[in-house]
Amino acid sequence: MIKKGLKVKVLVGKDKNKEGEVIEIDRKNNRAKIKGINIVKKHVKTTKEKKGGIVSKENFIHISNLKNIDLKKKEMVKK
Repeated sequence: MIKKGLKVKVLVGKDKNKEGEVIEIDRKNNRAKIKGINIVKKHVKTTKEKKGGIVSKENFIHISNLKNIDLKKKEMVKK
């Protein structure tokens, strides 16, 4: 089961074989946001509080395309 804060590996897509930490999970749509993975560019309009422009941020990726990495098992295999 994938939870917030766990380390996961991407199995499919442009970021295949990359690893990252789960930032956010959308259980309703079975999607997760991974730190540094699936970066998209978003055009933001200028407001009184914020300056506009093109912002890079992480986008959601489907949970079926992720694999949980258990650090304890990895250490046992190396020894």
